[in-house]
Amino acid sequence: MVGGVAYYDPASSSILRAEGVVEFGISLPGRGPLAKPDQVLTMAARADALGYASVFVTDHIVLPVSMARSIYPYSATRQLPGGAAQDYLEPLALLGALARETKRALLGTSVLVVPYRHPLVTAKILATLDRLSGGRILLGAGVGWLREEFEAVGAPPFEERGAVTDEYLTFMRQTWTTDPVTFNGRYVRVSAVHVLPKPVRPEGIPIWIGGHTDAAVRRAARLGDGWHPIILRPPGLLMPAGYAARVRQLKEWAKDAGRDPEKITLTIRVPMEVRTRRMKAPTGERPLFQGSADEVARDIRTYADLGVTHFVWDHTHQDLPSVLDNLERFAHEVMPRFNRGRGRVSHSVGAGRARSGRGVGGLVRGARGSAPAVNRSAPAVNRSASAVSRSASAVNRSASKVRRKKPR
Repeated sequence: MVGGVAYYDPASSSILRAEGVVEFGISLPGRGPLAKPDQVLTMAARADALGYASVFVTDHIVLPVSMARSIYPYSATRQLPGGAAQDYLEPLALLGALARETKRALLGTSVLVVPYRHPLVTAKILATLDRLSGGRILLGAGVGWLREEFEAVGAPPFEERGAVTDEYLTFMRQTWTTDPVTFNGRYVRVSAVHVLPKPVRPEGIPIWIGGHTDAAVRRAARLGDGWHPIILRPPGLLMPAGYAARVRQLKEWAKDAGRDPEKITLTIRVPMEVRTRRMKAPTGERPLFQGSADEVARDIRTYADLGVTHFVWDHTHQDLPSVLDNLERFAHEVMPRFNRGRGRVSHSVGAGRARSGRGVGGLVRGARGSAPAVNRSAPAVNRSASAVSRSASAVNRSASKVRRKKPR
């Protein structure tokens, strides 16, 4: 541990996965009543302290007043819940704050709309964030759905977003692993430039492909380190049988692309709630991953048996105390049933797991084009540890203050 930051070691995650590691993360709200800086940072710090393996942020740059020409893919109404006039925190800027607020959890996008930003700038920002966080950045990537937003930010044509995403991801990988960089594509052309520093991990930042469609699964099979769909939202429900069918397709398409399908991490993102006996369950059929600790654990095992190794939880409440309470209940009542005897966080995401940076100056040996990490003195390390302790205390005080507030 250097300067309070856990660094990555390119250990074999396939071995970890074969031994049955299951990891859990959370998705922070990007919009709505909980999307306030103090609240999202409190949620992230609490999740990190409780041993959650990842914290994810979502992406929109603008929300057009009219979305009449677009179809929201994760709602039966095909409309974005909450409307357009709401705050939406920019994800890459938010990751910078999270890099300081957390110490262990992976920090990812779920998902970044890849065509919205020039890939050279995006790759540079992500590599910098990876250095600042000690190698904890993960890129969840999607093609986008909001035509009017494409037009507002000056992105390439909406109809070409699939091809644009493929090329941008290929280019970003090259910027992370070669130097100097030359690329001559349809949408990106760069000639002999240094793009430094590189990410901590020599193989670059892991890429998880979001989406449930044929095109998304094919993209994950060809380009992704992981497949990261949202489930239980119509029309892409991906109930166990449907998810299993998609996994079979993913593996076949990966083989067709000359890739080892077992090296592609299987994940899901879904709302989760561990209910106490005092909490009244909604009428009707119980949603998967919402119920008693036993029921939620059983649902996890169902998908783990299909190969899922990383579960990312959406919140089911719109007030901070309820969200924090649910994180606590899951961490204490469900999480210990999995991965017994292991360290608090294993970070098996296809690029290795956290390790101490001691003896290598905070860098992974062999990483090319890396500026030296900040060499903190022992007193600085002690001050960092004290700051972490104060931060945890501040989080607890913040949560207590929120609990004392009466709901409006």
